[in-house]
Amino acid sequence: MNRGYVGILSVELHLPENRSLKGKRKELLTVKAQLQRRFGASVAEVDHHELWQRSRLTVSCVARSYRDVEKQLDDAERYLAGQAFELGTSEREVVRPGE
Repeated sequence: MNRGYVGILSVELHLPENRSLKGKRKELLTVKAQLQRRFGASVAEVDHHELWQRSRLTVSCVARSYRDVEKQLDDAERYLAGQAFELGTSEREVVRPGE
């Protein structure tokens, strides 16, 4: 029985143009919505809630094959790298449920 794969991407963002938490929230809402719409990903801000120029997002995707989930993570990371903010460190993991 094929259980599929779960891909997890955690990225550090630097938002040098933001001057307030309100501006950061607005920008992150847009980014999170685009990741959800384009890649079917679940997205959460997981760190740096109190800082207005920094954030850490965790993105998760599910696919049938390892190759498909890797492509989703690659595409999501490429999308993030093309935004106005700076993409810092990123970590990724692909897991198979039950293993």
